Amino acid sequence: ATSLVSAITRIPARRDVAMTGEITLRGKVLPIGGVKEKVLAAHRAGLTTIILPKDNEKDLAEIPKNVLDALDLYLVETMDEVLKVALAEKLPVFPAAASSPAPDVQPAIDDTITH
Repeated sequence: ATSLVSAITRIPARRDVAMTGEITLRGKVLPIGGVKEKVLAAHRAGLTTIILPKDNEKDLAEIPKNVLDALDLYLVETMDEVLKVALAEKLPVFPAAASSPAPDVQPAIDDTITH
């Protein structure tokens, strides 16, 4: 989802950010497994900022303190929070579109064939 927003808005994603998680259609970030392994791999790769689901906060207890101290961790609940960290620039704010009148709906034409 982050890459789609980046492509549509032409705002690049930050190169120093690792992220993992699952999102719902409404943008809620869900917990995932393998947090320890993913965080350690990101740390070994030299990444300094990691975005994780808030519901995985308990899993941080498994990660060595020296690794945690070297990282900027963001525990998020929504896709909006992810984008604030992951994108290199703030997303533009667009004014709300003026509401258009409801379309004029015509009754369906009876195309019944009677033979």
